[in-house]
Amino acid sequence: MIGRLKGILIHKSPPWLVIDVQGVGYELEAPMSTFYDLPEMGREVSLFTHYAVKEDSVALYGFMREHERRLFREVQKVSGIGAKIALAILSGSSVDEFARLVQSGDVTALCRIPGIGKKTAERIVVELRDRAADLISGSMLFSGGKDIPADPVSEASIALQQLGYKPAEISKMVKIAESGDSAEDIIRKALKSALRS
Repeated sequence: MIGRLKGILIHKSPPWLVIDVQGVGYELEAPMSTFYDLPEMGREVSLFTHYAVKEDSVALYGFMREHERRLFREVQKVSGIGAKIALAILSGSSVDEFARLVQSGDVTALCRIPGIGKKTAERIVVELRDRAADLISGSMLFSGGKDIPADPVSEASIALQQLGYKPAEISKMVKIAESGDSAEDIIRKALKSALRS
């Protein structure tokens, strides 16, 4: 079991990142909440990890905070939810925000997360409501990225597509981009806007 990795960040392209740990490159899949707080390439980073073994694959997931990993594990106990939807939940809302939606039984807001339909949202509320209070961990702050790529809108669009949004939805979502915004800024605003609408 791999529970934590500490090494040099050598690649990041949502949802994938690679950490070099003493010459071994570990490829991880991570939610956008983790990408927001990653350091610049070539810097040291430490991530909590979840190691998943299935019949036909092995996967490693990375999280900046332990309570994000805990939520990732908890939501997958709900019937019909796998790693992809669990990552979408963490990419679209903070742990605290998600826990509040579950506690209040806000099925409509939960349905705005890619991959979650009405029946799945109802199952989440029924199965996680009693445990939602345990998931709340205090406010989470997004630091945003320091690097501004050549075309942050394109980078953000690709990341949103990987999270399950359709091209027509993405083109509307990235319109909130302002001059000087990094891809992480655009993604964060787009996801918050999608949850509110």
